[in-house]
Amino acid sequence: MPVPRVDFTDERLPNGLRLIVAEDHLAPVVAVNLWYDVGSKHEQPGKTGFAHLFEHVMFQGSAHVKKAEHIALVQAAGGTMNGTTWLDRTNYFETLPSHQLELALWLEADRMATLLDALSQENLDNQREVVKNEKRWSYDNRPYGSWNEKLQAHLFPPEHPYHHPTIGSMDDLNAASLEDVSQFFRTYYAPNNAVLSVVGDADHDQVRAWVDKYFGRIPANPAIPPLPDLSLPAILGQERREVVPDKVPLPRVYFGFRAPVYGDPRLDAIDIASQLLAGGKGSRLHRRLVRDERLAQDVAFFALGFLGGASISAGWATVRPGVDVDKVEAVYLEELDRLTTELASDDELARAKALIEADELGALSRVEERADRLSMYATLFDDPELVNQMLPRYLSVTAEQIRDVARAVFRPDNRVVLTYLPEADAAGAAEVAA
Repeated sequence: MPVPRVDFTDERLPNGLRLIVAEDHLAPVVAVNLWYDVGSKHEQPGKTGFAHLFEHVMFQGSAHVKKAEHIALVQAAGGTMNGTTWLDRTNYFETLPSHQLELALWLEADRMATLLDALSQENLDNQREVVKNEKRWSYDNRPYGSWNEKLQAHLFPPEHPYHHPTIGSMDDLNAASLEDVSQFFRTYYAPNNAVLSVVGDADHDQVRAWVDKYFGRIPANPAIPPLPDLSLPAILGQERREVVPDKVPLPRVYFGFRAPVYGDPRLDAIDIASQLLAGGKGSRLHRRLVRDERLAQDVAFFALGFLGGASISAGWATVRPGVDVDKVEAVYLEELDRLTTELASDDELARAKALIEADELGALSRVEERADRLSMYATLFDDPELVNQMLPRYLSVTAEQIRDVARAVFRPDNRVVLTYLPEADAAGAAEVAA
């Protein structure tokens, strides 16, 4: 079956804003997606959490939009919207009935141009508390909630910006002044540091006219600082282990590895390997640990693609009641080791690729996902045409490529193991050890 193609235009305004438009008149909806080339990796030591803080601050109003009015206007127009922050980027997006497109463009332009007009000490303090509550909810008080933070800290050295999570340090946020936060916005929230994608029931010429009208007068920032060298050795160099007593119902073992950077074809092979290992009930880990030997409640394996030096390949197994944690770890690692020595069968590979293909085609059928991917590939790789290339890349991965990347990545000297234990179990283990 031929892979469907996304046709789009790609141009820049004089102030550097990159505009991508993909017309699709199948349904009367349109997606607006704005990516800023700023994430937690751009933060300075002592000023972590700023990128994520701005995801919240950006909904606190601008010169012509009252506090929380951005959300209210989009919802009143029958649309949805949100924003997200990651290590390599921050993005904001709306999906609306197509006759409301001008509203979304105006809203995004107004806050890019005039957010600081509405930023006050009160708004900053308020959103700082919101972020603290989010950290308590998502990290501190959630069972197993610290796993990602701990994996990043083990896999990336303290001087590397991926060492800290996007939520940042609460001490840094508490110390942040209004001027510190304003300077971060002035530096990175500029049109020449952004990609705007519009996908759906829209006319290119009309989109360009509105974008010129609302974004065209926003000045560029010619002094965006370059990132330092973020390169890292391909492997960690040793195995790292940590036992984490936590308020959890069952033990769970997490595994993490340094992996090739996002965009490297070897990470494509890791993605296919992840489907072989944990993609549904027919996968190797589920079949052996959950179904056949009944050692685990659930399993997972996946890749987190980053640009700066290395990505993360990771997974977990939640231990069934009464089962020895060490047994679950040993069987899980046996399955990873099998990938380094045995070629996946044709049937397994076809199944894994079918899962990837279904996910990719399902995503590309939605205007909001097409807009997000166009912005992503333009921002991260300066190549929005990757939206049409990634599925063929996945489908071309061979069993030999999977084996070779597994050998390079799933090594004992490139491994982090986090063992979460219920606090009572951890205390009992410590007494026995003593």
